[in-house]
Amino acid sequence: MTDLITSPANPLIKRLRLLGDRKHRRREGAFVVQGAQPVWQAVEAGADIEVLIVAPDLLREPAAAMVAEHEARGVTVARLSGPLFARIADRDGPAGLAAIVRRRLPALDELAVRPGSVFVALHEVANPGNLGTIIRTADAAGAAGVILLGRSTDPFDPTAVKASMGALFSVPVAAEPSPGAFLDWCHGNGVAVAVTSAAGAGTLWDASIQRPVAILLGSEGPGLPDDLLAAGDLRLRIPMTGTAESLNLAVATAILLYETWRRFRHESETDGQQRTDS
Repeated sequence: MTDLITSPANPLIKRLRLLGDRKHRRREGAFVVQGAQPVWQAVEAGADIEVLIVAPDLLREPAAAMVAEHEARGVTVARLSGPLFARIADRDGPAGLAAIVRRRLPALDELAVRPGSVFVALHEVANPGNLGTIIRTADAAGAAGVILLGRSTDPFDPTAVKASMGALFSVPVAAEPSPGAFLDWCHGNGVAVAVTSAAGAGTLWDASIQRPVAILLGSEGPGLPDDLLAAGDLRLRIPMTGTAESLNLAVATAILLYETWRRFRHESETDGQQRTDS
């Protein structure tokens, strides 16, 4: 068993703090995951774990058994005192488990496109909490991937990682600086582009959505630029009453994903019933 780390001057502790900065994450190709569930999901997904960081007096089962199992397989484990772990933790009542994970964003061409695929594409999303929540929702709603266009926030930002609750390791997240390259990829793979706008003529309830589809949303403030709105195969508008002019980006994405999932699930059940009746 390795010695217990108790000093904030330890090189590992200094590195954990540095990885809170985007430029250091890019330079080192790594990021930090905190919490028993997110770390567990990273391990289960086969993520490239550089080091598991544990506080033995805080860690509980079954996470403790998982750490012991992977340490026996050769994964590096660093042990911290409880007070020191609490100082570097991003939450109250820390679970005593964190990890440094190697970061990698797949290219668009690495995303698998199937007949029923639904993708979420985000143009210059700025809020890491929104992004993490969207990744979590995409996982829950069975999306095939999340695509970041232009200058978007970092999906490995600590706030985004925390908000994703481990879904970052289940849903492919690709980055494409050029919206034009994204549109070319969609057209080349038969993926319809559904743009979102409050100015659409029809509503989400009335729109005919074909799959595979990429639901394209704009940034939290200005929304989608005119050239991307014009490039869509269809336009989706979420109907609203009351005085609010817009919805939170993560909330809007959830509505769009779940309505798409509900609709295709209903259509699949209807088709199955028709085949049975015939």
